Parts: sequence; structure tokens; C-alpha cells
Amino acid sequence: MFNIQNYSKQNIKNDVLSGALVAVALVPEAIAFSFIAGVSPVVGLYGAFIIGLITALMGGKPGMISGATGSVAVVFVGLGLSVKALYPTLDAEALSMMILNYILLTSIIAGLIQLAIGLMKMGKFIRLVPQPALFGFVNGLAIVIALAQLTFLSPLNIAQYDGNWLDIARASFTENYIMYIIIIVTMATMQFLPKLSKAVPAGLVAIVVVTLVVYFGQIATKTVGDLADLSSVSMPSFVMPLAELFSMQSMAIILPVALIVALVGLIESLLTLSVLDEMGGERGSGNQECIALGLGNTTSGLFGGMAGCAMIGQSVINFTSGGLGRLSSFTAAVLLIILVVSFSEVIAAIPVAVLVGIMFMVSIGTFEFSSLKRIKHMPRADAFVLVVVTIITVLEDLAVAVIAGIIISALVFAWEHAKIQARLSKDKNGRKVYELEGPLFFGSVTSFNEQFDVENDPAEVVIDFKNARVMDSSGSEAIDGITDKYKQAGKKLTLRHLSEDCKKTLHSAGPFCTYEEDDPTYKVASNV
Repeated sequence: MFNIQNYSKQNIKNDVLSGALVAVALVPEAIAFSFIAGVSPVVGLYGAFIIGLITALMGGKPGMISGATGSVAVVFVGLGLSVKALYPTLDAEALSMMILNYILLTSIIAGLIQLAIGLMKMGKFIRLVPQPALFGFVNGLAIVIALAQLTFLSPLNIAQYDGNWLDIARASFTENYIMYIIIIVTMATMQFLPKLSKAVPAGLVAIVVVTLVVYFGQIATKTVGDLADLSSVSMPSFVMPLAELFSMQSMAIILPVALIVALVGLIESLLTLSVLDEMGGERGSGNQECIALGLGNTTSGLFGGMAGCAMIGQSVINFTSGGLGRLSSFTAAVLLIILVVSFSEVIAAIPVAVLVGIMFMVSIGTFEFSSLKRIKHMPRADAFVLVVVTIITVLEDLAVAVIAGIIISALVFAWEHAKIQARLSKDKNGRKVYELEGPLFFGSVTSFNEQFDVENDPAEVVIDFKNARVMDSSGSEAIDGITDKYKQAGKKLTLRHLSEDCKKTLHSAGPFCTYEEDDPTYKVASNV
């Protein structure tokens, strides 16, 4: 929760104005994501309001914006197809209502999963995402944000072009050249106005000025009102999911989708939190964000809204416009529902092009251009991770992209560290000493075994682990294995400088360990 006493007048002004800008920008996004999911625009608007409000009050990062998002909406597309196959006899209206109920229940369950993850303090695992994967996520999402705006540039009567993209492009230019002019004017305003004055967010200035010019100049261009009829939007009310959805057949469809929605939402939210941490220098709480998002999605589903997560585009708009406190995201959520309920005609008059221009600037600001310079100096593996995550984020799915980045990075790390070396010497008693250096784990077991010449070694051998570290049970088993080889060869082996924890995991080699005053204290990871 935020304490208004901690705010200065400048903070309040910045947060309120920035929140107002974000609220207006949220409207077409929520509508567009509702269309993607195959439900009424009201579902996306309710989700944006409820999720945004709860995460504003309880989220892990002040000023971070959450709501209905494309990454989650895309998951609901598959859910809609499954519902359609399950109820082939329903008419269009009844089928639409059934899909809505499935989405609401899925949102509730996804929120409960996220809430459980937060309570178990598993949000910290976002730290496992390597920096190249984070760069790839940011770059890929910047491209996705830009590409998502292209749908707003298509002709309103796009169906008559029968999917011919060349005809659509020609019609788009013919019908929407005014939109391109507005987009350019908006982008120029956001680029140059902050250099003159930062008293009011440049995006908000662009929206107000362009809307007034278009309205009073009676300029024909696509507006928010052309995307959806907002005149019937009211305050959200409690909605109880249909009882028949709790059957085994329905749950077999809902539960896998709910898990995917939960994971996609958490990954995007926690990565957005990490990006804002980098921009602002102050660290947010991943576990707190998981709890807030889970509560937001569950409440959204209970009040007729779809699940969502953090929105990096709107979060960056808020951050760069001066909205650094909880008051900014709170203002955005509350003002959003006020605008669509009480001032729907005003919202309907806003040109879509001005919002597209703002999102294009967000896309440019989100893209990590410095990564293009760094990629030349990165290790090849890191550069590969960056490129792969970017491509998968654009073409496939955010969750898949991040998981792929983590797996590739982990495999590269294991490969690069899968080497352990031995320095040979003799002690004062004439025993041959293997002084090992490097980590001993599943990846370096082969390298470990290659260091020893059991057949030609003398009668007494010492293996010194002072500069090595046994990382897992595979390493312990390798030590047991080499001990057995020396035992079968009739040679005396001494194991020196193993941690107490490691000695406990050994089976055959235990009696051959010595106990030194400077034995290490590390713990060995076990598969058990």
C-alpha cells in the first residue's frame, strides 16, 4: 500500500498525470486483446481495471502496470478452440458465453496457482534468467509491441479483401494515410517535447491536442469508438462460473491452460520487474508480485474479467513519464474504469493513430539497442542465447523463449565447466599426489576419470581435493568408482580435503578419507 504522506506535490503531479496517460493507452490494448481471446471488449477492460488496481496496491514494484495482455490472450485462443470442439451443437451466442465461462474459471485457477507460487517464495527463481536471455526478451517484446500496432492500421472492412495482403496494404495506405501523419506527429511530439518541458507527459499532450484537432477539424480517421461500442460498459459485478465446468471433462481442458496462463503471466511480470529494476536502480519483490498478480487474476475471473499480467509497454510509458510510485498505477486503473463507464464518448473520439504512435515510441524505447553493440564482444554462446530468445519471443511464445534461453545457458555453462584438471607431484613419503582443480559434477565426471593412471601408478596414491569442489551425487559416485579401481589394483589410496557433507555421501570411498583441519564446508547437491 502507498502512504500519501510520503509524497511531495511534484510526486503526486507526476504520478497522476502519468497514470492518466497510461489509462488512455490501456483502452485500445484491452479491447484488442479481448478480440484475440475471442470475447467481448468488456472482459479485457474489466481485467485491466481489476488486475491493475490490485497490483498497484500490493505489487512488488511501485509504478508497474498490469492488465490484460497479448501473451495471455493468445493462450486463451487454444482454449476457445477446445471449447468449440466440446460443444459442437451450440449456436454462436451460446458458444460465446460458454467460452467466456471457461476463460473466467481458467483465470481464477491460474491466479490461485500464481498465489501459491508467491506464498512458497518461488519468485526468486527469476534470478536464474541470464542477462543475454533478458536482453533477448526485451528486444523480442519490443518487436512484438511494434507488430501488434499494425493490426490497427488495417482497413475497418478488412474482410472484403479475402486475405490478400497486397490489397490490404494498398487499401490501408489509401484509407489511412491520415493515420500515418498522426503517428508521425505523435512520435515527434514524444521525441522533442520533453527537451522543451517535462511538466506534462508528452504522450498525454499528444493525445489531448491531436484528439481536439481531429474532432473539431472533422478529420476522417479511425477512432477508439470504431474498435468497439463502449456505451454499454458498466462497473464489474460478481460472476459465478457455471457448475458444469467443474466436471472431469471440463477440468481436463481448463487445468493445463490455467497452468500455462499462470507461468506465462509470472514470467512476463517478473521479467518486466527486472527490466524496471535495471532502469530505476531499485529492486522490487518478485514474491510479492506473484502474490499480487495471483490475487488480481483470481478476483478478475470472479468479476467477469480475463487473466493478465504486467505490461512492459505501459510500464515503460509510466516510468519514463515520471510515474514512479504506486499512485501512478492506481490512478491508471481507477481512471480507466471511470473513463469507459462515465466518459465513453470522450474515449471513443480518441484517434487510434495517436495511441499507435505512442506504442511505437515505447517499442523503440524498450528495445535494448546497446545489446547490438555488445553482441560483437559477447561470448558466442551468450550471443546465440540473445538471438534465439529474441526470435522465439517474436515467433512463438514468451515462456518458451525464456525457458529455451535458460536451458541453453545452463548447457553452455555445464559444457564450459565440464573440465577438471590434476597437477601431479610427490610428497615427502614418496606417494604420488593428484592435486585436483575445478568442479566435480555430472558434466566433469569423464574428465575426472581421465586424469588417473591406475595401472601405472605407484603403490600409494593421494587425491587432494583442496582446490576442487564436489558439486553433486554424480561427483560422489565418481570418487567411489575411482576408489574401487585402486582397491582392485591392490594400491593404497588416500582422499584428502573433502567436506564433511561429501564424506557422508560416499559409499566405497569413506574409509579412505583423511580428516584435515582445513577441510572445506561446502554441501553436495543430492538427487534424492
